Amino acid sequence: MLFDSLEFAVFLPVVLGVYYCLRQRAQNVFLLIASYFFYGWWDWRFLTLLAVSTVVDFSVGLLLEKTNTAFRRRLLLLVSLATNLGILGFFKYFNFFVDSTAAAFGAIGLSASTPTLRIILPVGISFYTFQTLSYTIDIYRGHLHATRNFVTFSLYVAFFPQLVAGPIERAGRLLPQLERPRTVTTQQFHTGFLFILISLCREVGIAHAAPPLVHRAFANLQGQSPGDLLAGMYLFSFQIYCDFAGYSDIARGCSRLLGVELMENFRQPYLSTSITEFWRRWHISLSTWLRDYIYIPLGGNRRGSLRMYMNLMATMLLGGLWHGASWSFVFWGGLHGSYLIVDRLLGRRFGEEVPGEPSAIRLLKIVGTFHLVVFAWVFFRVTDFGDAWTVASRIATGINSVTLSNLKYVLIYGTPLLALDLLQSYAPRVREWISFPWPVRGIAYGCIVVWILALGNVDGEVPFIYFQF
Repeated sequence: MLFDSLEFAVFLPVVLGVYYCLRQRAQNVFLLIASYFFYGWWDWRFLTLLAVSTVVDFSVGLLLEKTNTAFRRRLLLLVSLATNLGILGFFKYFNFFVDSTAAAFGAIGLSASTPTLRIILPVGISFYTFQTLSYTIDIYRGHLHATRNFVTFSLYVAFFPQLVAGPIERAGRLLPQLERPRTVTTQQFHTGFLFILISLCREVGIAHAAPPLVHRAFANLQGQSPGDLLAGMYLFSFQIYCDFAGYSDIARGCSRLLGVELMENFRQPYLSTSITEFWRRWHISLSTWLRDYIYIPLGGNRRGSLRMYMNLMATMLLGGLWHGASWSFVFWGGLHGSYLIVDRLLGRRFGEEVPGEPSAIRLLKIVGTFHLVVFAWVFFRVTDFGDAWTVASRIATGINSVTLSNLKYVLIYGTPLLALDLLQSYAPRVREWISFPWPVRGIAYGCIVVWILALGNVDGEVPFIYFQF
């Protein structure tokens, strides 16, 4: 079920009402049942995959703790990797590899028939697979002790607020919170509610309103003007940010209502002054996962500049493939890998504060970085290579013909988004917001509700973009 659905509006209060009446051990059992119900609401058949990953990694973790032989430890880790990546590879990439193989044979004049079987992608499989993999890898490295409580570990894997779209939590951070008694304070309740309300501004007020406009811009590529295509790309960049950041922060708000703190997954990424800084602010749980489990094991920056650039590119290519089973996603990852390499080659970290740097220079960096990101989003939105290049080339060659009329919706949705990001950037601590008197907060909450109703597509059911990943 979706966070912004009527079903979830009923589900969450019921869960909270029962949860607050239980003790810690019973709370975990109840949350586990609720989490499986939450995931099974979409398709109960895929609960089996969740259970298989849970049982395998729980068992591997216990065996790793008891085994001292290096060969056996590597074999156990291989079991976890093969099981999780095998499930992920089959359900997410089977169609992609079959179609790519057929296309490769066709390119050299050979015909190849493809199977008629089309695999359905289970919601959230990329997220919970990476989460449970980090558990066994950390135990293998000696960074973590295995838990002996199967219910607690199962809840760590299936915890419903972040099950289908992250953040991708590490066991060392989330498991201790699930193992100890939890009491929800008044401040946690208020800040959790505020997280949800603010996130609905992004989710419903912008992410739900933008899709019809984006679809209209890309429905007929040849018939659209460069200005319409450019506006479509701006609006898509707003949509994907508000959709994902909104969903992540609703997850944080719901978790806080349960006395559990999830990591921050977005930190106003479109205010970044470089691509390096962008990846410190965008999908933080994934970027740190890729850093710790792929980039650093490959050698990181420890083996010279050339090897560092190769490691960066390999990591971003895999990051692109994680997002979707299409060559356009791989290209998107490679494009960001190239951006990061250029950042390093320039020899300075643009994302860091430069003493005495004029505000105008910083603003130019932000604008430049944002447009590099928007250009890359072309290959995220238009998954056909030929169409993607058509969009990019038409925008580049017709930029002089763009008018204010083309960008009116960009201004309508971009202005409140920028205001919200600046507000959160300069007042990041939510507890400061709830210190205002009730009348002030009431007016603020009322304005947020009006914003959602005025700008958002409240009645329309808009699919969450990252469900396809």
